[in-house]
Amino acid sequence: MRIGIFDPYLDTLGGGEKYMLTAASYLSEDNVVDVFWDSDGEIFKKAGSRFGIDLSRVKLSKNIFSKKVSFFSRIAASKKYDIIFFLSDGSIPVIFPKKVIVHFQFPVEWVDGKSVSTKIKLAFVSKIICNSKFTKKFIDRSFGKVSVVLYPACDIETKNSKLKSEHKENLILTVGRFGKIPEGESFKKQDFMINVFKKMMDKGLAGWEFILVISYREEDMEDVIKLERSIKGYPIKILKNLDRNEISKIYQKAKIYWHAAGFGEDLKKHPERAEHFGISTVEAMGAGAAPVVINSGGQKEIVVDGKSGFLWNTKEELMEKTDLLIKKSDLLEKISSQAIQRAVLFNKDRFCRELREIIS
Repeated sequence: MRIGIFDPYLDTLGGGEKYMLTAASYLSEDNVVDVFWDSDGEIFKKAGSRFGIDLSRVKLSKNIFSKKVSFFSRIAASKKYDIIFFLSDGSIPVIFPKKVIVHFQFPVEWVDGKSVSTKIKLAFVSKIICNSKFTKKFIDRSFGKVSVVLYPACDIETKNSKLKSEHKENLILTVGRFGKIPEGESFKKQDFMINVFKKMMDKGLAGWEFILVISYREEDMEDVIKLERSIKGYPIKILKNLDRNEISKIYQKAKIYWHAAGFGEDLKKHPERAEHFGISTVEAMGAGAAPVVINSGGQKEIVVDGKSGFLWNTKEELMEKTDLLIKKSDLLEKISSQAIQRAVLFNKDRFCRELREIIS
């Protein structure tokens, strides 16, 4: 088959991009796969380094969804494909391959999914895929359709995960793309987590370090510099734009993993500001880090509270549950072991198998 893949956010190289490019890599094993993108010819090289994905069989093709491409040219080009896999920013494409599969990474509450024009477009869509039950709930309601959940492919390195606790370091870790919501706060709440860790240190925590692994685009550099200024005088490090191997090594060292996207937000009004799934949480768990993550969005589908990690609702709960793991090494080891077992459920083999079933 000939398969086309489009992701309007490809240059951000976040979780959604890993999702789409993992699909491209897998499907290219026995299909011709084109990714529609012409803004950056080096994007595959960057993605390969960031995600550790083999894109050698995948071709970069002219972006038929560019505003520079006419409606009729887009239609004609789309007819050459058996399947087009389209990551939506809220829009539904007007294209005519044999199958159209639309993927949503987050709720799009601002879209009138039940308008006449949208209903007509949806009539030509074969399947809608969501990355979590959280996203699915909102997409099904918005569009009046029943979508399918395909959890992302997470890199689980179980052969190295069963390191004894003494080989781990007193390290709390968070991994995520750095970017701002319209009100000016960071989407992944890196600034909030820094302040929480600083408060724990001020209250007597000693011998622990907090590392933030972030990726960012050039336009966010000024805000990253401000973030770096805020950590002076504390055992906090900000590591920027690391490749896959470097991130894996840090996962293996961390004892505890934090995630806070959505904290302090009105998630009824803006559900898209919650973590839609949380690939980094799963990958940290797979490396044996005990997750202490916010009780919202897709995080609730990953962590079984009190068994494979802890969920929290307030800043105080984040501090208390982290402190509990720090003080009780036997509990930390138990949670770590359960976290590894839980993470395996979200591995790449499962993703590929379910993707194959969806497109067949």
